[in-house]
Parts: sequence; structure tokens; C-alpha cells
Amino acid sequence: MAEYMQEPGVQLGWLIDRKHRQVYIYRPQMPVECLENPANVSGEPVLPGFVLDMTKIW
Repeated sequence: MAEYMQEPGVQLGWLIDRKHRQVYIYRPQMPVECLENPANVSGEPVLPGFVLDMTKIW
């Protein structure tokens, strides 16, 4: 994911770990954020209005 985030124009990356029910959020020039068992994940501000319903993935 670190290599992907270095590509020009990439502003947001999600790495979903279904086994441990974690979502890692990658943003340029920011530390990786880890969400534990989230019900949903927002794409704000990169994807305004987009929310991923994690209940369909878990």
C-alpha cells in the first residue's frame, strides 16, 4: 500500500482486513489510521458523500 500511495494523484487508500475486522486508511503525508470493526467508512473529503457499508463486507 505504501508504494501505491506514492503514485501521482493518489489521495486515499483503504486496506480492509476481513479476518481481524480492521480498516487501515492511508492518506498522503499522514500516518496510517486503523479502524477497529467499523460499521462504515467515509470517503470524505476525497470522495464527498461516499460511505462504504462494512456490514456487507464482514
